[in-house]
Amino acid sequence: MIKPIENLTSLDQFFSQFPRYNQPEFAEDRKKISAAWHIRLESCLSEDEAAPLPLSAAHSLRMTYILAGLEMDADSIICPLLYSEDGTAVKEPKEIAGSFGTSVTELVNSAVKFSNITLYNKNKAQADTICKMFFSMVNDLRVMIILLADRLDKIRYIKDYPAERQKSIAFEIIEIWAPLAQRMGISTVQHELEDLSLKVSNREAFDQIKEVVASKKKEREQFLQDVEKELYKKLSAHGITVKVQSRAKHFWSIYQKMKKRNKAADELYDLLAVRVLCETDHDCYTILGLVHTIWKPLEGRFKDYIAMPKANGYQSLHTTVVCKEGQTLEIQIRTHAMHEVAERGVASHWVYKQRNTHKQVTAPDISFVRQVKLLSEQKFSNDEFLAELKDDLLGDSIYVFTPKGAIIELPKGATAIDFAYRIHSAIGEKIVAAKADGAIIPLSYELKNTQMIEVVTHPHAHPTYNHYQHCRTAKARQKIRAWLQANGQIQTAHAEKEEKPRPAPRPKNGPKEHTEKAPVLKIRVGNTANFLVKFAQCCNPKPNDPISGYVSRGRGLIIHKKGCRNFANIPEVDDRKIEVVWDSGVL
Repeated sequence: MIKPIENLTSLDQFFSQFPRYNQPEFAEDRKKISAAWHIRLESCLSEDEAAPLPLSAAHSLRMTYILAGLEMDADSIICPLLYSEDGTAVKEPKEIAGSFGTSVTELVNSAVKFSNITLYNKNKAQADTICKMFFSMVNDLRVMIILLADRLDKIRYIKDYPAERQKSIAFEIIEIWAPLAQRMGISTVQHELEDLSLKVSNREAFDQIKEVVASKKKEREQFLQDVEKELYKKLSAHGITVKVQSRAKHFWSIYQKMKKRNKAADELYDLLAVRVLCETDHDCYTILGLVHTIWKPLEGRFKDYIAMPKANGYQSLHTTVVCKEGQTLEIQIRTHAMHEVAERGVASHWVYKQRNTHKQVTAPDISFVRQVKLLSEQKFSNDEFLAELKDDLLGDSIYVFTPKGAIIELPKGATAIDFAYRIHSAIGEKIVAAKADGAIIPLSYELKNTQMIEVVTHPHAHPTYNHYQHCRTAKARQKIRAWLQANGQIQTAHAEKEEKPRPAPRPKNGPKEHTEKAPVLKIRVGNTANFLVKFAQCCNPKPNDPISGYVSRGRGLIIHKKGCRNFANIPEVDDRKIEVVWDSGVL
């Protein structure tokens, strides 16, 4: 956590917190920061030398302090000193470029442009600005980190703002900025944004959690001390050097558990966590085994984020164990380098760039950044982009595997249709069925974390309105809608859902055409219809006959009468068969 400094009003206070600026290699950075602060003071101080530092200048200096705490580069640290909170630069762009270079100028221009946007404002102009802000981050993530520092200082000093604006700042942070910090892997900022926003948005819940945590402080401290001693004793006996950190879980995390389990704070027991930092990946797995010899692990509560890192670069082993008197405890095990990334996320790129050590987490490494870049290439309206941003990119995620072992990140609630479109639009357009861990699933089925997903396609298949209803991601919906519109089916799809079919005059070849098309609309798998199907000629199933189906290789679903002799002789039929029924409605 980057602890705030009360009454930070001078650069001397700032430099006293960061001794690195006294070192020769940081002399140039110190000179630039001092020059920027001098310019800022000239632009805002009155003739009265006794007058206090203006709130806007104090806010900028505190932002600089936050960015220095993240060990950002000098250009990022200088940026907040060169523009004010009302969205005006203290100098003309040419003057800034002459004194500090084009990199600082571009950061200031972007920060000025986006400093005053309100994400809770729904008007079209604001929506356009928000879209531009997120697209700009593809080119330079530092802009977003500077804006995160701005929001963190705002929520820290929320009382400086009018009462009517305080809650909107808090809700905006909860909905956009805290999830954004999480997606960028900057947990040290994320957790503080969440906890302080909870204090403003739901003070009653915050106070309840605070009271429960405080009431058992002595017991908790003694328990965690005992845990730390036990870990140090066990691990040192095996020659492993570690650093153990213990804490109560963050208030926001506790609040989410309260909502999920519908319990009060004093009814929750898994409120404590321990972190073990070591030197190598091998040590992590060795420590895990030793931990499980001390305490029994809870089934289903182990996660290996080292073998399968999160999309934001986070790596760690997580296990939950049962200690004495039934107390549950979450233990996280990671290397010091992994911890650096966990705390600073993409900001660690600039740390490592300066130190030239360890592994860097760069902008292209972050799945969120790649997805925003893809969004910028799609033809979305601003409203569609905001929906995608909130629901898909900043919401909860799941991770599934392709048959070749590649990891695909999808929003929670995504279906095989979304998976297919994430792989490639051409695969999404031709999907007819899917398997999860080898078992056939309906296309409406919500995928689960770590499942292996396999898509069955057919060259004559195409998107349907039913596909549109069962996909979750904006990309899949946009692609399906575009296909339906291009092929004149978007309006008829709506009409078919709302109106009963009416008889129409038959053309000369009507009976034959009707015979070919009707079966496609009358087979249902789970809650999904509109599959590409073929009816076996050997038994020729008719409506209302008991039927069985299987997934053919390249021909979609094949339907037989139940009991058909040929069905039993199909190769690997037990793995390929699927429950199917006649669909009584028309989709």
